[in-house]
Amino acid sequence: MNVAVRPIDGVYLCEQLDLPDLFGDAVARVSDLRLLTPSEVTDPASIRFALAWRPAPDAFDAYPNLDLVQVIAAGVDPVLRTPSLPKDVVVARVHDPEQAAIMAGFAAWQVVWHHRNMQAYLDAAHRNEWTRKLIKTLRPPSQVTVGILGYGYMGRAIAAAVRAMGFPVVVATRNTGEAEDGITRVSGNTAVPDVAAQSDILINVLPLTDETRNVLNARLFAAMPQGAALIQLGRGEHLVEADLLDSLNAKHLSGASLDVFHQEPLPPTHPFWMHPDILITPHEASVTSPSAVADALAQSVREMAQGQHPTTAIDRNSGY
Repeated sequence: MNVAVRPIDGVYLCEQLDLPDLFGDAVARVSDLRLLTPSEVTDPASIRFALAWRPAPDAFDAYPNLDLVQVIAAGVDPVLRTPSLPKDVVVARVHDPEQAAIMAGFAAWQVVWHHRNMQAYLDAAHRNEWTRKLIKTLRPPSQVTVGILGYGYMGRAIAAAVRAMGFPVVVATRNTGEAEDGITRVSGNTAVPDVAAQSDILINVLPLTDETRNVLNARLFAAMPQGAALIQLGRGEHLVEADLLDSLNAKHLSGASLDVFHQEPLPPTHPFWMHPDILITPHEASVTSPSAVADALAQSVREMAQGQHPTTAIDRNSGY
């Protein structure tokens, strides 16, 4: 006789997004898991895992037997900085090739935006003007160095996409490694400023740690070549906003693309909105599909149930 196996209970934890609406249908197809909203939990001691993104400061206090927190994306810092997160709970993230491809395509588009000064075409179109400005001034891709801060899952995908368009790529990475065709790796304590100093277009996809907080600052911008551009896809806390505005207003940096911010949504009165050299997107450079989140969650919970350390668990000491 078949004996029904009771599903493993988990809870959605997020202040900003409706996780059940976004991921509930996909998770419901995983028969051995059951996810509840906090209001649906009748026995907090039965909760063994959480699916989370930007939880409330005290979100984890109610669940004494929590083993795992599965984050819905590749970045885990919103969960790691939650005060109530138990020290012994495993935190895992999503490794989704499709998400990396989406990020790489977005970054490549931004590189073209700055390399070709696409804003000038939009401005001319709004004036009904046929204006050709680049015949004498456009530098070929081989003469435009693209720097990437961070060479993890997303950074590698971005580097490959940008290199395929003919741009030389230099990356700041924590670890040394073998040279790759058209991609130069820089490691060590000065890797970030060294890469910035070479970058006509600089892309940030660093994780957020104590060491990287405020890394995009006046000193870094001053080290970049005159007329360089910034593409900020990491975390809002990486950027010193006033320093970026100062550099743009001084015409040292030519432009910036910003997808992440200290305060989200970005307030309507923020000076970034009206700055002519800033392109804003609403933290959508990359998204994870519901099916990928459900698959990652199922894998992590099952590995934990089998006594294994989840494949996508992060090192909480390093923050990634």
